[in-house]
Amino acid sequence: MPALPSSLISSLSCAPAVTVPETAAGLATALANLPDPRARRGVRHGLVVVVTAAVCAVVAGYRSYTAIAEWVADVPDTTALALGIAPHRRPSEAMIRRLLQALDPDRLTTAVNGWLAARTAATSPAGRRAVAVDGKTLRGSRTTDTAAAHILAACDQATGVVLASTDVDSKTNEITRFRPLLDQISDLRDTVITVDALHCQRDHVDYLAERGAHWILTVKANQPNLHAQLANLPWRAVPDATRDTDRGHGRREIRTLKILTISTGIEFPHAAQALQIRRRRRRLDQPKRVTTETVYAITDLRVHQARPAQLAAWIRGHWSIENKIHWVRDVTYDEDRSQIRTGTGPQVMAALRNAAIGALRTASITNIAAANRHHARDSTRPLALLGIT
Repeated sequence: MPALPSSLISSLSCAPAVTVPETAAGLATALANLPDPRARRGVRHGLVVVVTAAVCAVVAGYRSYTAIAEWVADVPDTTALALGIAPHRRPSEAMIRRLLQALDPDRLTTAVNGWLAARTAATSPAGRRAVAVDGKTLRGSRTTDTAAAHILAACDQATGVVLASTDVDSKTNEITRFRPLLDQISDLRDTVITVDALHCQRDHVDYLAERGAHWILTVKANQPNLHAQLANLPWRAVPDATRDTDRGHGRREIRTLKILTISTGIEFPHAAQALQIRRRRRRLDQPKRVTTETVYAITDLRVHQARPAQLAAWIRGHWSIENKIHWVRDVTYDEDRSQIRTGTGPQVMAALRNAAIGALRTASITNIAAANRHHARDSTRPLALLGIT
């Protein structure tokens, strides 16, 4: 009799294969220069040890300070020793909580993202790199007195790994954090940056030109003059450059892309081509119900620098940060309902989740929930993933 899908035999046979990039250094090495916010006197557990153990627990699917402390308390002595923890004196929940709430989230994210970028370089496919920039609000961090924390991130479209992130405090917005975010990525030459309509800003494209990067910007009503100029172009006379059809989630979608080379009439620096993306969606249970959405975009890429199919892939790939990062953090890690609100805890936990998701992505894993269960069954698996020996 064949095993049921929920049986142990099935779950073991479907366990994700983990391939760690050989050229990537371990996480502990990347965290070595992270400043410890605690006074030196009385410190029993090093910062690198605690943070590394926390990432291991998050890789195994643990979501809170209490859960992380339980993972640390339950691992075998051999695993504790490999982490640098004395088996008879393990970090308590209170100690882990106080340390993570006091960490500098910017320094932590810089260290983690640098480590992930090195792993991504070892696994990224050949060709021009595309990076999606998008923000996310940590809804669970909202209190009666403070607004929810908001984080702006840059994600590698191909791998789904966060390469940079920065906190957007309540006194500013995403626009002012765009440059500091991408300053964290050392080399942007020949990289394509995709952003939503909020970042369709002249200062942004001037900055990207200085960095040698290319861009694709969505244009909406926040730039009314530019949007009107694009909408008034002679699109009816332009044939479709690409046409794609998808079927799933109870609907059928047809996407077309039209491209016009810009010579005059578009008042935006460095713009070389105008794009019209049209999406027609038909619900399978209501075939007569059709919705049509038309979106405009501009890019500095010229005809010889990118084929229409590649432009269409980058435009659609922009939502990789939503699908591969934000959705996983919300659904798999239940981030929006997290009760972590004190100090820098929300931003630090977001960085730990990005580290865990990124490590799994660079190991060629696509199903993060299944990978969490896989790593929870054996405490040595998270250590191997993070390069801890």
